[in-house]
This record gives sequence, structure tokens and C-alpha cells, in this order.
Amino acid sequence: MKRYAQEVSGGCQCGAVRYHATEMLDNSHICHCRMCQKAAGNIFIALVAAPREAIAWTRGQPARFRSSEHVDRGFCANCGTPLFYENVNGGHLNFTTGSLDHPELFPPHVHCGIEGRVPWFAALPTMEWLGTTEAEMSAEAPDIRATNRQHPDHDTNDWPPRSSDHE
Repeated sequence: MKRYAQEVSGGCQCGAVRYHATEMLDNSHICHCRMCQKAAGNIFIALVAAPREAIAWTRGQPARFRSSEHVDRGFCANCGTPLFYENVNGGHLNFTTGSLDHPELFPPHVHCGIEGRVPWFAALPTMEWLGTTEAEMSAEAPDIRATNRQHPDHDTNDWPPRSSDHE
């Protein structure tokens, strides 16, 4: 895997765990294996790696679950957001692409673990695309926006916000 200098940050949904990396690897991929499905609570997981020595946890520490003899799965103990896959004997950590502040920068290059791929995965691009949350849930969207407790996609000095910030 090729290493390259790139500043990235990310974290969990509630903001209790944040990270920063100064280098990334060119291994952006989607894994369909059953273990990754269970870890993500989804039909696949998108991952991209950073060398271990290039990573700093800038707020909190992730909880870990040893999903097999050599693999730790990292997540936020507060909100449950899956944060990484790590072969504990390897030199890098695979962040969940969705936990990055800018996941759009890491399009996947390959699929792996395809023995677990759900049969209807290939049909996803042919499905109807509905509108935005604001359009599809116009009655609920203002309340969701006004009470949103999701950490923004950037580092913050203080988190969580004061309760008055959401009222």
C-alpha cells in the first residue's frame, strides 16, 4: 500500500471520540464479510487506513471489541459509532470511511469479503432515489435540525454544546 501525506480528522456521532491522522494509505475499500456486516450493523463497511504512528486521538478514547484473535473493532462507548478495524499485529488502522469528516475524499477502489455480499447489493444503483430529508420529511425536518445532537464534521474546542444551544 502506498502512503501519502494527508491531514484527516473524524470521530463519532456524539463527539466523545475524535481522531486526527497526518498520513493515509491508498487502500480505500468496501468489505462485505459477515463479521464486518455485524460490526457496522449494515450490509457492508467502507474502510480506509492510516499508519498507526500517524494517528492521534484528539478527544476521548475508543472502546474496543476483539472480534477475532487478531482483530480489534473500535467504537464510541457513548453513541456506538463504529470507528475502525485494526489487525493488532499490523502497522495501520482502518478507519470507517463514514466516521471521517470528509468521507467523499476516499472513494473505494475494491470490494472484498464478497462471500458475505447480500444478493441484492448489485441492484442498489437501480433503485429509485428519493429527495432530501428536508423534502421527504418536511414536517419532521425542522424539529430534527433544532434538536440535532450530532457532532459537526470538524474539530470543536468544546463538546457537547450547552443545552441552550439546542433549544
